[in-house]
Amino acid sequence: MSTAAAFSSLQRRRSPSLEAFLAPVDLTDGGIITTLLSVANDLVGSFSGVKLPFHQRNFGSLVRKIEVLVVLLDFLKEFRLNTRFSYTTIVCLKEMYLLFYRCKILFGYCAKSSKLWLVIQNQSISGHFHDLNQEMATLLDVLPVKELGLSEDVREQIELLQKQLRRSKFYVDKRDEMLRRQLYSFLNEFKNDQTPNASKLWSFFFDQLKIRDAKSCRDEIEFLEEQIAHHEGDVEPTASILNGFVALVRYCRFMLFGFENDEMETGKRSEKTLKKGLMTQEIADTFLTAPKDFCCPISLDLMEDPVIVSTGQTYDRSSISRWLEEGHCTCPKTGQMLAHTRLVSNRALRNLIMLWCTAHGVPYDPPEGPDSSSDMSFPSSSKATVSANMATANLLIQQLATGPEYAQTIAAREIRLLAKTGKENRAFIAELGAIPHLNKLLLSSNAVAQENSVTAILNLSIYDKNKSKIMSEQECLTSIVHVLRHGHTTEARENAAATLFSLSAVHDYKKNIADENGTVKALAELLMGGTSRGKKDAVTALFNLSTHADNCARMIGSGAVTALVGALGVEGVSEEAAGALALIVRQPAGAEAVGKEEMAVAGLLGMMRSGTPRAKENAVAALLELCRGGGAVAAERVLNAPPLAGLLQTLLFTGTKRARRKAASLARVFQRRENAALHYGGPGVGYALPSNSGTNRDTAFAGDVSVPMSISVPVV
Repeated sequence: MSTAAAFSSLQRRRSPSLEAFLAPVDLTDGGIITTLLSVANDLVGSFSGVKLPFHQRNFGSLVRKIEVLVVLLDFLKEFRLNTRFSYTTIVCLKEMYLLFYRCKILFGYCAKSSKLWLVIQNQSISGHFHDLNQEMATLLDVLPVKELGLSEDVREQIELLQKQLRRSKFYVDKRDEMLRRQLYSFLNEFKNDQTPNASKLWSFFFDQLKIRDAKSCRDEIEFLEEQIAHHEGDVEPTASILNGFVALVRYCRFMLFGFENDEMETGKRSEKTLKKGLMTQEIADTFLTAPKDFCCPISLDLMEDPVIVSTGQTYDRSSISRWLEEGHCTCPKTGQMLAHTRLVSNRALRNLIMLWCTAHGVPYDPPEGPDSSSDMSFPSSSKATVSANMATANLLIQQLATGPEYAQTIAAREIRLLAKTGKENRAFIAELGAIPHLNKLLLSSNAVAQENSVTAILNLSIYDKNKSKIMSEQECLTSIVHVLRHGHTTEARENAAATLFSLSAVHDYKKNIADENGTVKALAELLMGGTSRGKKDAVTALFNLSTHADNCARMIGSGAVTALVGALGVEGVSEEAAGALALIVRQPAGAEAVGKEEMAVAGLLGMMRSGTPRAKENAVAALLELCRGGGAVAAERVLNAPPLAGLLQTLLFTGTKRARRKAASLARVFQRRENAALHYGGPGVGYALPSNSGTNRDTAFAGDVSVPMSISVPVV
């Protein structure tokens, strides 16, 4: 790897000023000397006497060479400040300016990096030192020393430095390299299903690296995770290997230092630390846009399981399956009749999506089932990583089962972190028996323990096979609902709502969840009074529960309808709220309940005016069902609304295909009502409709609702 590429990675941690890359071009000759001397003195003053844990010889040697250049600059400032230098000398001095700043970057990088990272990058960093020596040698070879009029002692020092630089070779400290090889050997042991010897680990971490407590391990893990987050594909080691080192350090943290009580893990941690994972995910959701070809044409979300229909179009399996289950026999994108309803897995596209997610740090779990082949060529956790994490999980679950309260709290937090990524982690954590112990902590009086346990269960639930384990665990659903209703912290209540959303993805569980005492009411209250994230968690859970017809009465009786109507104008949740209402009004009782809400019609019309394309579909579908099943009062309220005619006209020409169908159906209801009024001598308004198919098409699409079909579960 080139020096330029290497320094681009060094600069990620702390971006240097622009001066690090631009030599001064507008200074007089004397000004250049003064600037160089200031930079060099700052460099030597900051790092002279500093003892790095690694790369000591390379570091000390380069500092001493810079000190010789300071002697040169001191002489030039004192005796040659007003001298006009040759063009070659000026070029060399400007190059020296850049050299000093590159040294500063490398020195700072070594001083601020974690110990493990310095060991892992031993050869690479040694190469950076060698490159700087070579650059210095070239500079002094080109510098016209004879023109500078140096004193004899200064000239001798420069000539001696030139000789040293010409003889300098690439140097790797043998002790540092031995530690690097030993670190990799521990990883290889895990790869071969062997647990490294505890005494060797103790000697390596405690004696050699001077990592002597839990907090130091935590710092090492955070630094490595930062490197993974900013990893570039062509930089060694690979992200997979770095994940293995993180798993190794996490194991050693508990194996060597037990469950030490430190501030960050027992609740006295800062809000910044608490929200770090969530903020990272929210930032990714805000600024990271998936390629259009990776998104389902129906749901517009990133496809989890892309499949091909008979027309050759690709959709997410869950979205197209819902479309077919609702009785459609056409391709949603092209409108062509489907020759058959067989879905063929688009494995090539799925692999590309997984590669993209891995490269951008986007959580992605491949679907389980017969179409999820094990031979797919996408990056996954290495065997060493999984083995080390499994060994750590064993230690954590033992503490969950028998440890003191503070140790259980730490263990729950670590399981939460382990379950944050990777279906392998989620699978073996559940298999090792974590769920029953996490369930007990849900009712803990310790706010941190409760928050970590419910979030751990949320992360575990993302793996589909774990959903049944959670639902079958005695009183687990009841405890999750308890956290939703009475959780000690806002985040605990929000994550309980997100857990219910995740579990309700399975149709068979939707009624059980809704029937649990207080579930729907608590979700409705969170939707009305929660934070922006809480509202999102609540509305997605309510939407999922609304897809089960038997839950309609519960939604009405527990205040969910009122909450959903109130959410129609709330940014970030209005689309899902409209989707849930569009499902509820399918039932006569639901249509009647929505019709009684004073603000329902106004809210839905507002969605038709300024909502997203999907929200407009849901809004017009809900208004149509209100006219059909909401009773005379609700129908009159819809049809008498002044903006209805204009909104329908706009939607008929600018809406999505399904929105146009719904708008045409509602427009016919509107026109029949107007014609009836004219027939009986009442006032009427002519309403011209574009040609459309007959009542059979109208009826066929009456129950069609556009809803978010692949909302991602938050991983926190």
